[in-house]
Amino acid sequence: MHSADPCGHTAGSPFCLEFDDYRESNVLSGVRAGNNVAANASAGVAAVLFGASVVAVRIAVRDVPPLTLAVLRFGQGALMLLAALAVFRRDLLRVERRDLPYLALLGLFLFGIFPVTFNTGVRYIEASRAAVLLATMPLWTLLLGRLVARERLSARQVVGVLMSMAGVGIVMVNRGVAHGSAIGDVLLITTAICGAIYAVLAKRVLARYAGLTVTFYAMAFGTLFLVPLSTRPAPLSRETLAMVVFVGAFGGAIAFSLWTTALRQLSPTQVAVYINLNPLVATLLAATVLHERLSGSFVFGFVTVMAGVFTVNRSPRPTRSASVIARLSSSGGEAPSANSESRRA
Repeated sequence: MHSADPCGHTAGSPFCLEFDDYRESNVLSGVRAGNNVAANASAGVAAVLFGASVVAVRIAVRDVPPLTLAVLRFGQGALMLLAALAVFRRDLLRVERRDLPYLALLGLFLFGIFPVTFNTGVRYIEASRAAVLLATMPLWTLLLGRLVARERLSARQVVGVLMSMAGVGIVMVNRGVAHGSAIGDVLLITTAICGAIYAVLAKRVLARYAGLTVTFYAMAFGTLFLVPLSTRPAPLSRETLAMVVFVGAFGGAIAFSLWTTALRQLSPTQVAVYINLNPLVATLLAATVLHERLSGSFVFGFVTVMAGVFTVNRSPRPTRSASVIARLSSSGGEAPSANSESRRA
């Protein structure tokens, strides 16, 4: 004799199979939602640390050449990751030899070209202006994701990207960002494009390796590319040394590990849109540390950016898998009607 399922149908019936599959789908959706929350949190924290690094780098480059600062930042970041992995997760240090050139390519873009153009660019323009130009990264990621990775975005997500960028514009519209060095502007846009290239290309190896693994090897290779071009810095003041340590530990090892880890769960555009938090953090810190003036449009711009980030990363409502229909069809059952669906809901 058949037992009844929680919906009152006989066990083994098409409706029981449907209920079991729907329940399993909801459980899996809950797991994915939890992973997405963690990934979004990682991307958000990383973006805040990047924004703080904009101000720290602007202070440090007063005394440290851009190339040397990049080596100090990512050299200590790579050493920190190596030590942590060697002690706690040595298995994450193992990679296949055939993947090393690809990891080196990632390192060239994000930890080779990226810091040089960024560190040089902030010598010519304000920290807040640098942050707003860096905030074009989601747009470049959107374009590259479509061209290279065939990333599919809904109209809602495209609107979210544009909304977040509009929020950045609102924040900066009264800060005089129309004035500055063309050299600095070009360098910061190049920086944003390098970050977008990394976000799109990293997805390939993140399918096989952890975010910490990819970050460590890319950071190590990027540092090796820069070492021959760097020079020995003069003795550093206490303030400059503190900034160098901050961008290496928090703005280097921790921030980029969180950023790359988020890329495992989210699409490149979903992660890149968080970069629009950079100008907000940089503006707050610049007003505090560098005594740059804040405008009254900051709060409105902040809300617009956060609304855009939420729009891009909001999970769609879970739908039943196609396997439910297939199992119902193969068992001779009929899918529930729209009226029965509404009553069950």
